[in-house]
Amino acid sequence: MTEKLKTAPVPKAASEAPDPETSSHIPIHRLYTPADLKGWDQEREVGYPGEYPFTRGVQATMYRGRLWTMRQYAGMGDAEESNKRYKYLLANGTTGLSVAFDLPTQIGLDSDNPLAAGEVGKVGVAIDSIEDMERLFSSIDLTKISTSMTINATASILLALYVAVAKRQGADIRKLSGTVQNDVLKEYIARGTYIYPPHQAMRIITDLFAWTNENVPDWNTISISGYHMREAGSTAVQEVAFTLGDAMAYVQAAIDAGLDVDKFAPRISFFFNAHSNFLEEVAKFRAARRMWARIMREHFKAKNPKSWMLRFHTQTAGSTLTAQQPENNIVRTALQAMAAVLGGTQSLHTNSFDEALALPTEQSARIALRTQQIIGYESGVPQTIDPLAGSYYVESLTSEIEKRAAEYLGKIEVMGGMLKAIERGYVQQEIQNAAYEYQQAVDRGDATVVGVNRFELEEEKPIPIQRIDEALEARQVERLRALRARRDVATWQAALQAIEDAARSGENVMPRILAAVEACATVGEISDSMRKVFGEYREAVVI
Repeated sequence: MTEKLKTAPVPKAASEAPDPETSSHIPIHRLYTPADLKGWDQEREVGYPGEYPFTRGVQATMYRGRLWTMRQYAGMGDAEESNKRYKYLLANGTTGLSVAFDLPTQIGLDSDNPLAAGEVGKVGVAIDSIEDMERLFSSIDLTKISTSMTINATASILLALYVAVAKRQGADIRKLSGTVQNDVLKEYIARGTYIYPPHQAMRIITDLFAWTNENVPDWNTISISGYHMREAGSTAVQEVAFTLGDAMAYVQAAIDAGLDVDKFAPRISFFFNAHSNFLEEVAKFRAARRMWARIMREHFKAKNPKSWMLRFHTQTAGSTLTAQQPENNIVRTALQAMAAVLGGTQSLHTNSFDEALALPTEQSARIALRTQQIIGYESGVPQTIDPLAGSYYVESLTSEIEKRAAEYLGKIEVMGGMLKAIERGYVQQEIQNAAYEYQQAVDRGDATVVGVNRFELEEEKPIPIQRIDEALEARQVERLRALRARRDVATWQAALQAIEDAARSGENVMPRILAAVEACATVGEISDSMRKVFGEYREAVVI
């Protein structure tokens, strides 16, 4: 006779402290048993890899078929310096490029704009024109590498520049693959690199959807990002809820613009943070996949199974990196990367240990990449699919994250959708509250940050850091002005006027932007052409 499973909760000792909580304030019991999965339906909640609801992964074979794409986010100084770093990373085994742009490029300012002074090339690469983009990818075959570009308000322009460079290389642009972040809603919530008001920004995004579907069909047209909301202080539950809320707003906008959901939805991708609460992060990824499958099939009535799949890139948590004892960041990053892999990511970037101090050196970037390679080739974790499935705790936590995230989405729906919730400041306030609560816990010592509020060192040795040449800005400005002096003025002026006309008329702006970058119009000039029509967004103050 088989012994009956014990399902009663294990009693606490009288002296035992109350249950701890995850980052989302989900209580963690001392022990999990089958009783914690009461009413749980394995077929409905978990299923099989590659099948609805995709809790166990979007591919039937997952990493046994192919490992995740190993990316290293990189960009510093000018195009030549960044090109050297890309070639270094490719030589050391990275399997996809990920481009960081400087702040002026992100907000549509040319390098000689007075507002760009002191920021050129500082947090990413400075890109003003097609010539910069050509230098950035010099001697790199764009049809043989997948490129992710972290760019939002100016995503349409940077994608056009990438396509224009591929055309100059003689490539078939239909063979290009990669992702443009293009997620402007989270900029209003958590990051701030917006240009236009939300409704006008959404118009540009849906134009990009439509144009890319026809011309660059293997390109991921948007990477809806919870990463930056988590960096701003959101909980894991908020990251899932607000990311999916943004995604629903984009899908609805595209449908309202007349696009077929099953044509554009398979090219939607996501970008999540891998934080430090290891098992909560694994459960978060699984919950997000399941929720998106149900949203797309039940809410938007998508018929194509590829429209139901939540495919995502992950980056380890920059906000957890410490300037104190920075070598500890290697361990943090390894744990976070492992959580992303166990959660089924399609693509991964691992932060470098010195990023709390400066842009990463070659050595620290190599260690970050080797972290992924050790997980991929030595740990054995990729050899079976979703190995934590069936864990009483992981399955219970997955369901609880889904439940709490769904409650947030319900509140947002009552407000009239994500755009309304953002305009009211609701989402921003929820994240600010979560960030404040966490910082208070750190200050009180209730939350431990190793090397910061516990296990400190009295004296630390300095480590080598990456420094950007201060003369770079002047060189970049000089190149930009030389380009303006030699371009065909009539062609350039006509191209910019065509963008303005398309913005006013409702015509798709993407073909006009592509023509303009080919006529050597700059990122700032093209942005200004649309500013004339769309205006600029002014942030509402959240109190």
